[in-house]
Amino acid sequence: MTKKYFGTDGIRGRVGTYPITPEFIMHLGYAAGKVLSTMDWHLAEGNRPTVLIGKDTRVSGYILESALEAGLSAAGIDVFLSGPMPTPAIAYLIRALRLQAGIVISASHNLFEDNGVKFFSADGRKLPDEVELQIESLIDVPIETMPSEKLGKVQRIRDASGRYIEFCKSSFPYHLDLRGLKIVVDCANGAAYNIAGHVMHELGADVVTIGVQPNGLNINLDCGATHCATLQKAVLQHHADLGIALDGDGDRIMMVDKQGRLYEGDQLLYIIAKHRKMKKLLKGGVVGTIMTNLAIENRFKKMNIPFLRAQVGDRYILEMLQEKKWYLGGENSGHIVCKDKHTTGDGIISALQVLYALRDTQKTLAQFLHGVSLYPQRLINVKIHKSFDFANNATIKSIREAAETDLNGKGRVLIRPSGTEPVIRVMVEGESKQRINHWAERIAQTIQAASDT
Repeated sequence: MTKKYFGTDGIRGRVGTYPITPEFIMHLGYAAGKVLSTMDWHLAEGNRPTVLIGKDTRVSGYILESALEAGLSAAGIDVFLSGPMPTPAIAYLIRALRLQAGIVISASHNLFEDNGVKFFSADGRKLPDEVELQIESLIDVPIETMPSEKLGKVQRIRDASGRYIEFCKSSFPYHLDLRGLKIVVDCANGAAYNIAGHVMHELGADVVTIGVQPNGLNINLDCGATHCATLQKAVLQHHADLGIALDGDGDRIMMVDKQGRLYEGDQLLYIIAKHRKMKKLLKGGVVGTIMTNLAIENRFKKMNIPFLRAQVGDRYILEMLQEKKWYLGGENSGHIVCKDKHTTGDGIISALQVLYALRDTQKTLAQFLHGVSLYPQRLINVKIHKSFDFANNATIKSIREAAETDLNGKGRVLIRPSGTEPVIRVMVEGESKQRINHWAERIAQTIQAASDT
């Protein structure tokens, strides 16, 4: 069955526009509660399933939190509230507190006008497709509030931040520290604003924090992993050794060296993989995505590191890691999954794995990537009508075939729908920057024209 509401990363959209409305979100909470109440949790007599709700710093988080809380309580589900917390922190706390599920209210890297909801299961992983389909099947069912004595109760967790900070620190080797390093940490005015800097500081680094003054409207605004120019400028201004940028919900990472050079997800994934190979800690191969730069794949081949591509989205990376019993994967957007450290992508823990490689070898980011030259890529997002069937459009097929013929095996063309917004993503990669720009623009123009007709 095709999911109606859930995309690759939960349900997301413009606040106030269906389905990101208080009414829908309350029904979503109720539907989720009804599904959870039918599962066999082996709970002690008198105990109810409990769901943890976390959120980022968007002003709309208050509305959606209250709506979810009402729906879950009406279904007889107890609720814990953490307040603003990174998405991976919620995945950790579910397991640490032995809860039955978790919900994160966030639109990740989007600006404040958007918001969304994503679910985690009791094991700290994204909900399976079949459970999301069960929830969707109940969204239109009228809410029948449980009798008062069976209503869910709500309480706030104390020291959720402290618990998560200690968890992050535990992923860094005890025999190493960050003393002597000056690090700028950009928290994107998001969920990690009161966490990431503390982690680095408590491991010994001299920390400068930016993007740590959220006001509900400035999340991801000219800062964080989606706008690294701010971090690059700050690293140079403070004469820092490194810079770390997170996104609004704390599951993406980008890094900057002391010269202000940017290192994206593919490069950071390569550094972690190379270091683990050196230390005999890799445990299998590496999972990337269809967007992973071809130069990284070629380099892994030379290093005899098995490499596979999943669809875009950390849930698909995790599914492939589970299937292969591997531990490391990621994508260029900055989602990196270290499955031996956490059940989901975690920006802070990923940063610590890179820092482990640098401290252990006394190398810089540039030294680790010596000889690795990424192929030029051009990515264009084309806004379309939701009903537009690009996959079966003959004109689009024709322009794609022309591009692939011209690139002649020295590049790739990817055309895929976004899982979080109504756009088609066009990516062309190859040796010649001029050719990839030419074809990316032509394909994008062709898709736009076809969508408008």
